[in-house]
Amino acid sequence: MESSETPVCKTVLASTVAKPFVEEIGNGLKALGRKPKMVGFLANSDPAAQMYADWTKKTCVSIGFDYELRTVDKDDLEEEIMEANDDDEVDGIMVYFPVFGTRQDQYLQQVVAPEKDVEGLNHLYVANLYHNKRFLDKAETQKSILPCTPLAVVKILEHLGVYNTILPYGNRLYGKTITIINRSEIVGRPLAALLANDGAVVFSVDVTGVQQFTRGDGIRLRKHQCTDTDIDWREAAAQSDVIITGVPSAAYKFPVENIKYGAVCINFSSEKNFNPEVKERASLYVPSIGKVTIAMLLRNLLRLIENRELKNKTNSSN
Repeated sequence: MESSETPVCKTVLASTVAKPFVEEIGNGLKALGRKPKMVGFLANSDPAAQMYADWTKKTCVSIGFDYELRTVDKDDLEEEIMEANDDDEVDGIMVYFPVFGTRQDQYLQQVVAPEKDVEGLNHLYVANLYHNKRFLDKAETQKSILPCTPLAVVKILEHLGVYNTILPYGNRLYGKTITIINRSEIVGRPLAALLANDGAVVFSVDVTGVQQFTRGDGIRLRKHQCTDTDIDWREAAAQSDVIITGVPSAAYKFPVENIKYGAVCINFSSEKNFNPEVKERASLYVPSIGKVTIAMLLRNLLRLIENRELKNKTNSSN
């Protein structure tokens, strides 16, 4: 039964969630003793991509990283990435998508060397995510990299208390229902898999329909399962504890009447997918996540450096 009372909605800013991670990254940088270099490639005229690049540079510089934005023609991007792959002075690489807006973008994601892929979009990392494999080596010393935007959403959900810390890892979203309005290969689909692997029932919505992600019964790591469902997206949203939107259109607004009273609402699109009326039903509202995403980028960069050092140490001892 729906409540007739308007809940007190708290707006949570990405900067608040990002703060402890920025501090953690700063401490990691001090321990490293040098300024890692990250290179960003911009090969489009998307204002949102340019804004993201500006935020990335500002955060990098403020913490103590070396950041270089390289604006290139999209037809030259593959070669430019490969040159950065071979440059020992470059520690991390990111590409501001979309570039071509086609499957060619998926190919470009694979051009970035796994050892420098701060966005976690290389097939090695994506496959590990989908198979719930958390390490790169048998000794489980080198942690796999998670895609930075889905990881940012997870960290926000942890900050908001959606994850139940009383339960063991891998089960902390048990009993939660989540709707994601986006099933892109970069964010929406991997995010659905991540949340399902942690125990949630996830309804993944895009223009082709609704898919349901649930945790399966794998032999060891309980990989998620994905099935098509006839459930209407409105029905899915109305029963969801969390609604996450990522529609890259200024015209799109999630209908407030399909939000369950007390739900958590998060928007990761560069556009505002929720009208102000979202606060009439939501209990917690996160209007953007960009600063958390950038923090995850830098966190991933330090992890890549750590993994390289561990790998080199292992190879030298063999």
